[in-house]
Amino acid sequence: IGLYVGYYGSQREGDTMHSPLNCLPGAGWSPISFTRMPVPVTADASGASSITVNRYVIEKGLDRQLVLYWYQSHGRVVASEYWGKVYMVLDAIRTNRTDGALVRIIAPIVTTEEDAERQAVGFAQTLYPLLGRYLPS
Repeated sequence: IGLYVGYYGSQREGDTMHSPLNCLPGAGWSPISFTRMPVPVTADASGASSITVNRYVIEKGLDRQLVLYWYQSHGRVVASEYWGKVYMVLDAIRTNRTDGALVRIIAPIVTTEEDAERQAVGFAQTLYPLLGRYLPS
């Protein structure tokens, strides 16, 4: 399992988070499928017991990978790139904050897609409660 957490202390012109939908194909990966899925998590301070994440399958040559990713800022998890930008603008107006993180988990598809998903979801469930310690809310 691979983990990437890109934290931006401030997102201003030219220095904002970008979607794996753009950077992974730019690195030579071809998209196979894209959807959103709920991931049950330990309830957080807001009482949420599930987060919605992006599920993306990519391939390059003979390698296939399953990617889960979401945007996290100010105690909220957002799968949509567009809603992430909307919340960033609203937070900038309300609180003068534009910080946020992109969380990406990649699991190689060695046997089946379902097995890779099970591993990635299990990792996300273990990781999610820990992120609050490191990402400002």
